[in-house]
Formats: sequence, C-alpha cells, structure tokens
Amino acid sequence: MTTYRNQSVTLHTDVGDIKIEIFCERTPKTCENFLALCASNYYNGCIFHRNIKGFMVQTGDPTGTGRGGNSIWGKKFEDEYSEYLKGEYNCYRVIDGLETLDELEKLPVNEKTYRPLNDVHIKDITIHANPFAQ
Repeated sequence: MTTYRNQSVTLHTDVGDIKIEIFCERTPKTCENFLALCASNYYNGCIFHRNIKGFMVQTGDPTGTGRGGNSIWGKKFEDEYSEYLKGEYNCYRVIDGLETLDELEKLPVNEKTYRPLNDVHIKDITIHANPFAQ
C-alpha cells in the first residue's frame, strides 16, 4: 500500500516560485500523470496561458493554447472525481508562493481570452516526493 501524504512540487516561474500540494490519494491517475510529466521536464517552458483575476491561472499546455498536451498514456483519461473536491476539477492546492500568484494576477490580460499580454514561463519544477517513481 502506497502512502501519499505530503506530496508536493514547486513550480519555478519567471516571477517566483509556487509550491503545490498534490492530492495523490484522491486523484491517483491525475497525479501520476502530472508527476511523470514533471519528472520528464514536459512543463519546462510552458506559459501561463489563462489568468482570471481572483479565480485562477492555468499553465501546463506546451502549445500555449490551453487545448493541447498529452498524458503519459498517449491519450485522454477519465476525470477522477472525489467527494472531498465536491465536483471541482482541482487535485492540487497552493501551500506556498501566494505572493507569486499575486504577481501573476497583476499581469495585464486580453479581456476576451484572459491570456496574459506578456508571457510568463515555468522554468523548472522541483518534485519533493513522488510515490509513483520506480
């Protein structure tokens, strides 16, 4: 039996670091995919392609459109729903780096697409623990 406690990664961006706790026990396939892609440097260079002030920022699509990207299985996989997440699509939470999110929120965006007018990139990701690593 795998213990998933305290799984986290740090996104190193152009404007600062964001440490994210990952809910591997609640969404194991999503987290396995995310951590494997982190380990392969898949997200390095990705831009924050959507930024809705007071709500969220999105990144992780190498095409920069929000429509692309691959899973480690080479295809889409079923969404995982958790009672804890109450139907939301989030399997992570920020545990450090709120000041970096504040900096991202200050960026001017296209009013129709919410795309930042200036690109901010993920430079690198540090994996602090990966229960799926062999």
